[in-house]
Amino acid sequence: MRILLVEDDSEQLEPLQTALTEAGHIVDGVDDGAMAQWLLSQKDYDLLILDWMLPEVSGVSLCRQYRQTGKTSPVLMLTAKDTTPDKITGLDAGADDYLVKPIDILELLARVRALGRRSPMWQGDILRLVDLQLHLDTLVLERDGIAIELAPREFHLLEYFLRHPNHVLSRDQIEQALWEWGSEPESNAVTALIRRLRQRLQLVNAADWIETIYGMGYRFKPTVEQVVSPKS
Repeated sequence: MRILLVEDDSEQLEPLQTALTEAGHIVDGVDDGAMAQWLLSQKDYDLLILDWMLPEVSGVSLCRQYRQTGKTSPVLMLTAKDTTPDKITGLDAGADDYLVKPIDILELLARVRALGRRSPMWQGDILRLVDLQLHLDTLVLERDGIAIELAPREFHLLEYFLRHPNHVLSRDQIEQALWEWGSEPESNAVTALIRRLRQRLQLVNAADWIETIYGMGYRFKPTVEQVVSPKS
């Protein structure tokens, strides 16, 4: 999932962003509500994690504004406010869930997994193409009984390919989809990442599923001889 994480305390923002990234998510982390407003106008997110108390624009205001635009992705509020009236305020603003500080990382990841199932992008815990499977909860690629654990960026690329099978994806599209806001990938970053993923896929005899379309980008599709025709 692509997640917007808004937390004004850097001592909390950084470990939360790291934990979510290691769990296989692409996380745009910012520390103020005004920047979050701008990002929400530019990008689509599968999940928003908003601190209640933020400079300039509060998390509750962000949530309310987000819902007023008609967006339906789930929202998780982080808050030190745990009274019933406070909870009602957050829920009435459009939040789906809340987590009281101090944040327990394991509980946060469990809440994120649960809320992810409400995302419009949700297709189950496993993405499949022919006989290749990608386990979203463990970052494991599996085929023919062989399981390969992927690094987060490799996982992000394969997930992107599996959500857009047979589509030609440009380098710019891949960069926009896989790199966090504010990070600048090196000029050869996509090429290097494609090479690493091919090496992983080679272990399950699927390296040639990534096709280079010169001058355009890359396409992910099974080779003809590997597509199993349905039995009549």
